[in-house]
Amino acid sequence: MSKVVVVYHSGYGHTRVLAEAVAGGVERHLGSTCLLIPVEEVDGHWQRLHDADAIIFGAPTYMGSASAAFKGFMEATASFYLAQPWRDKLAAGFTNSGCLCGDKLNTLLQMAVFAAQHSMIWVGLDLLPARSSTGAFNGQLNRLGSSLGAMAQSNVEQSPEEAPPVEDRCTAAHLGERVARLADRLHPSPV
Repeated sequence: MSKVVVVYHSGYGHTRVLAEAVAGGVERHLGSTCLLIPVEEVDGHWQRLHDADAIIFGAPTYMGSASAAFKGFMEATASFYLAQPWRDKLAAGFTNSGCLCGDKLNTLLQMAVFAAQHSMIWVGLDLLPARSSTGAFNGQLNRLGSSLGAMAQSNVEQSPEEAPPVEDRCTAAHLGERVARLADRLHPSPV
């Protein structure tokens, strides 16, 4: 039974949709719980983050980097950095942008380095890249071919109800379930 927290920023709602998919994946792992925390509300939840077995970070990619609001969350952790309350917790990440590439890898790298600075253990995506010769992915996971975390792409003219596509939502859910399963193995419940 693992306790997972997803802390995220969503500027237009598309990254929130991914956060909800990640949470759904966490809760597919029997007995695991997930708390969603938008970065705008994190001040009331620091202890929940400290008590979690795993923290999954989510942010949109703007101009090749995590959003400013997410960076503000990252910088706010400096107040407890030296105490290292997140040491040996699992960490993972997901991101979304309007472009197919959008330099999303840079955002995941920022998150991974941030996790390493807090002495966390990074969990990547254990999926091979989807393959398509036609551009249609027909439900295949990891359509954007990421290894470091879950990536999604949302056409900017589409609402969060329409984008990101189902393949990206399912990839995010897979990441959530994987983190919950590994957290359960790393921090088994007392019998």
